[in-house]
Amino acid sequence: MLELLKEKVVAAAKEADRLGMCKHKSGNFSIYDPDTGYVVITPSGVAREVLAAEHICVMDLDGKVIERSADVKPSSEAMMHLYIYKERTDLRAIVHTHACYSTAFAIMNKPIPPIVYECAYLGATGTVPVAPYGRAGTVDLAEKVAAVMKEYDCCLMESHGAIAADGTMDGAFLKAQYVEEIAEMYYITLAAGNGAEPQALPVEELQKWAYPKEIIL
Repeated sequence: MLELLKEKVVAAAKEADRLGMCKHKSGNFSIYDPDTGYVVITPSGVAREVLAAEHICVMDLDGKVIERSADVKPSSEAMMHLYIYKERTDLRAIVHTHACYSTAFAIMNKPIPPIVYECAYLGATGTVPVAPYGRAGTVDLAEKVAAVMKEYDCCLMESHGAIAADGTMDGAFLKAQYVEEIAEMYYITLAAGNGAEPQALPVEELQKWAYPKEIIL
């Protein structure tokens, strides 16, 4: 069932591991299929080097497991994915990472401001907010993250990591990479300026970007 979507989830999880965004067994990835109403999601505790489509679990939005291998369970943070999908019916894919720089700002409970134009890819305001602390795997965390993601496509989770969502897995994973890269830029800028905040781009400026009309296609 949903074999193509399982392969996409596996590919994203392995690439995130290769990039150092989800070391060891951390992070989780999912895709929602509106035709079936099911979510395919990475399992709990399976190392990325052995992760395969057969390990990917299938759930419905109420948390019922539809399909799994006998020796695996869905990610312990599955409820967070399900709550986001129920809150945002436009989303089809979610990427949760524990990448170093974005997680550092999550630990500090510090939002990432829109300091470069790439922030425009992250949503209307370009800001990456922080969802309040909730224990990993709990409905409390799921509710808090879903509440923030109602207005944002990306956010940090206090003392935890980062999450990004989009209409496709490619889009969600790209946003996750941008969150980490911008977090690194922000960290370096703060360090170079002895903690002074860099100037953020106004929301109106981010929203004005357009492909150059001078280029004749």
